Amino acid sequence: MKSDHTDPDPLARIIAYHRASKHHLDRYAPGPGGLDWANQPDPFRRYAGAPCVELPLQADTVATSFESVRRGERPIAYPLERDSLAALFELALGLSAWKQHGDARWALRCNPSSGNLHPTEGYLVCPALPGLAAGVYHYLSHDHILEQRAAPDSTTWGSELRGGVVLALTGIHWREAWKYGLRAYRYCQHDSGHAIAAIAYAAAALGWQARLLSNWGDDELAALLGLDRAEDFTDAEPESPEIALWVGSEPPPVGLSPSALVHGLSFTGHANRLSPCQVHWPGIEDVNRAAHRPSAIPSTTFQAPSRPPLAESGCPANAVALIRQRRSAVAFDGVTSLPAKRWFGMLDALLPRTNVPPLDAWPWPPRVHPLLFAHRIDGVPPGLYLLVRSPEVLPELRQALRGEWAWLPVEHAPEHLPLYKLTAGDAREAAQVISCHQDIAADACFAAGFLTGFSGPLQGKPWVYRELFWETGLLGQILYLEAEAAGIRATGIGCFFDDALHQLLELDGMAWQSLYHFTVGGPIEDRRIQTLPPYAHLRRS
Repeated sequence: MKSDHTDPDPLARIIAYHRASKHHLDRYAPGPGGLDWANQPDPFRRYAGAPCVELPLQADTVATSFESVRRGERPIAYPLERDSLAALFELALGLSAWKQHGDARWALRCNPSSGNLHPTEGYLVCPALPGLAAGVYHYLSHDHILEQRAAPDSTTWGSELRGGVVLALTGIHWREAWKYGLRAYRYCQHDSGHAIAAIAYAAAALGWQARLLSNWGDDELAALLGLDRAEDFTDAEPESPEIALWVGSEPPPVGLSPSALVHGLSFTGHANRLSPCQVHWPGIEDVNRAAHRPSAIPSTTFQAPSRPPLAESGCPANAVALIRQRRSAVAFDGVTSLPAKRWFGMLDALLPRTNVPPLDAWPWPPRVHPLLFAHRIDGVPPGLYLLVRSPEVLPELRQALRGEWAWLPVEHAPEHLPLYKLTAGDAREAAQVISCHQDIAADACFAAGFLTGFSGPLQGKPWVYRELFWETGLLGQILYLEAEAAGIRATGIGCFFDDALHQLLELDGMAWQSLYHFTVGGPIEDRRIQTLPPYAHLRRS
């Protein structure tokens, strides 16, 4: 589905969408008004008629500890072949469990999603590898298979990919819009960020590096994946290209281009229809066109500053076990507290370091700075805190936040951790109200609002709108796994009153916006829900 780029002012379109999709204290963003359960989208995309490659369930053979992964201590790189790629997909985008309550049964995945609706699809572009022919594949997580969407007509196709493969992410906006209406586009971008981080963590467990291919444009990626082939999507909901990542033991080749790879491919397969009918949200279509990534975006690289290694978390878990056990908490107990040292370690993990996943996959300097509602941190007074992930923006933030804030260093925090106390006091009610009155934001050890540079980064680059949400999702995935390593749990919060937070901070205009909220605490488990293994239904090793 080739994009139409006739909009004379894409930035104005993006800002209009962003304002229209805000929740407010007196009203919510436009939504469906109720859930049409008969029309709920199928969470699994399939391509009928595409040749299938069964993947072995290999993740349990990966012995890397989570501690090694989070500190960037990679094992010797696994060979690049079908079985190791099977483990990569299983850990990054595969099923983590099934849940069952009464007659209801649903799947969870290693990459989290708003409402467990999973708009993100994964694709593989690879040269000929042991056990796997060259071509373009779609990953079907339900069956743990690769559907071959395209095969090359030459034995030399994909020679540019030696030393690695490309994993690409796409988004099906309807899956989120079915439940969340206009605001769904935001959630699709959050989910892409979570998936980017999930891929980077899984790749590190296999000894590989992951790097975003930041210069790949939407039209070229859509052509490579076959998303622009209308004949393959007859009656099926469209997919939008998001981003591609290079994964392998070697750096991506200089000048690697999707345009060079698309030649000589023959496509097969027809996409399944996900819902009996689709409700169109013109605002989502508009913002998607406005945020289109053009071709030939200059490549970017960000060199992380030198920092001390991450302090050890004390988590003994294998990376595979910890990644699979990640869950989104549905309620917190309101009493669990977190030691200050462990809190500082979680926040330290949000700072970029050379060769430490998942932020080593991110090619841009930090643009997201978590505002922290500290409720139950042992040794740290309750109150509002700010983690300034890039020292260059501290003067700008101090000027933008016009309230009478203290801006004090936090006692006992590591010297290199740019954490500032804004004010002391009970912030539970503020966190709860701002997060759409949800108790989970107040009952946590801490909650966070991801404060993001907004109008500045978008100037002349409207597609950066998507990147800002990706970065918040990436940080959210770090907190998810850091929380599991600490023996507690986390959850992302997409429902919050945007401008209520801005008013709390006395922020005016669009220079800064809060794009995602998060909360971490002691979970309350619903024991009525049964947990089942992820791939018992396949009966294969």
